[in-house]
Amino acid sequence: MTEGTTSAAAEGADTLTRLEQEGEIAADYLEGLLDIADLDGDIDMDVEADRASVSIISDTGSRDLQKLVGRDGEVLEALQELTRLAVHRETGDRSRLMLDIAGYRAKKRAELSELGAQAVAEAKSSGEPVKLDPMTPFERKVVHDAVKAAGLRSESEGEEPQRFVVVLPA
Repeated sequence: MTEGTTSAAAEGADTLTRLEQEGEIAADYLEGLLDIADLDGDIDMDVEADRASVSIISDTGSRDLQKLVGRDGEVLEALQELTRLAVHRETGDRSRLMLDIAGYRAKKRAELSELGAQAVAEAKSSGEPVKLDPMTPFERKVVHDAVKAAGLRSESEGEEPQRFVVVLPA
């Protein structure tokens, strides 16, 4: 190995270790939250796309965790921000941690990928830009990724909370 390859490998290992540490801190914080709320849930940690990913899942299929998702994922978004703040307090670094509860984000990701594919098909057939409804940053990111994977470009326009994706024809 060359010196550059060795340092790149070490940097990658350091990043993985840092992200795993973020996941551990987040898991501890969320376990405390579940205890306070007297809710049952298991914590699953992973590293995906250069960010820590933490999921709260239930073996019993209980609907109790839906309380932590809220209407349209609003409570989930708030809990994600609080968890990121808890990680920041411990590490001093800004976290891009992703939180999923009861598979809500995974299901939403699949729905949004399909929406992106439909918008791509419409933009290709009409030759006109396709404007989608306003979305959260997470939702826009998933649509942008789906559009890119289909070989087209997309842009976000507007101001929060009315920011939306525009799929551009080839």
